[in-house]
Amino acid sequence: MPVLSDLPVLSDLPVLSDLNDTPISHVSDTAVWVATFRAMETKRADALFQDPLAGLLVGERGPAIVKKMKTSRPTGWAVVVRTCIIDDYISAAIKQGVDTIVNMGAGLDTRPYRMDLPSTLRWIEVDYPHMMEFKDEQLKNEKPRCQLERVRLDLADGPARRAFLEKVNSQSKQVFALTEGVVPYLEPSQVASLADDLRTQDHFKFWILDYFSPDLMKYMNKGSIKKQMRNAPFKFSPQDWFKFFDERHWKVKEMRYMGEEGRRLQRPFILPLFFRILTHFASKKRQEQFDRMSGYAVLEPK
Repeated sequence: MPVLSDLPVLSDLPVLSDLNDTPISHVSDTAVWVATFRAMETKRADALFQDPLAGLLVGERGPAIVKKMKTSRPTGWAVVVRTCIIDDYISAAIKQGVDTIVNMGAGLDTRPYRMDLPSTLRWIEVDYPHMMEFKDEQLKNEKPRCQLERVRLDLADGPARRAFLEKVNSQSKQVFALTEGVVPYLEPSQVASLADDLRTQDHFKFWILDYFSPDLMKYMNKGSIKKQMRNAPFKFSPQDWFKFFDERHWKVKEMRYMGEEGRRLQRPFILPLFFRILTHFASKKRQEQFDRMSGYAVLEPK
């Protein structure tokens, strides 16, 4: 993860023409990219959710990034489906008694403003100072639906992260940790450290994070995709994702796979014709493997 000194404020970001073949100059740009897809979904007649503040946050830069990134089509589909999955997870967790949600690497997420949340819910966003300051300024006239706090913290700073988690743990009864689109950008050692830190907090009951199969990570780390994502590379790719977290005393409470959820939401991913033909003749097992190449999991301590 980049250190804080490497990250410019959003207003100082280079113009896209200066970035040659990639508009992603650092990992914070992925937050702008992702929020743009939520803004685009909001404009659809058949939108699966409404995120009216996303467009305000991404401005003109967001659509420019989408236009230049070669993987925008599959990424856009994945963002929409994962947003629905995580919204469902959050709603279910609140019904189960969660009183605090900690969104680590919150980026430009606007769930505290757009979701139907209890006014007593404590929602803590954690991200780089420049990101939190940008959101404070852009959303200063908007009212969140719950008790929203923003914490300026570089999550790669282990001691500061642990101190923060310990403080939240002491102030809460049931905590729900969210790391949407964060773990894939971390080194395995960083993910292990984060898993251990969360596990030692006895009031942290659930943890939501991304799942990518080894096959998908190989695809994402080669060719033009790797080149365009070189300033925010995908690093976390264990051979056995489930074993990795099991060894750190986390078990899967629920897993929703992107392909299956896309169909359930009547928003399946449309493959290019050649791949549609291939998958049509593929075995049932192979089709299931394709559907389950990525997903979002709810983990709980063992």
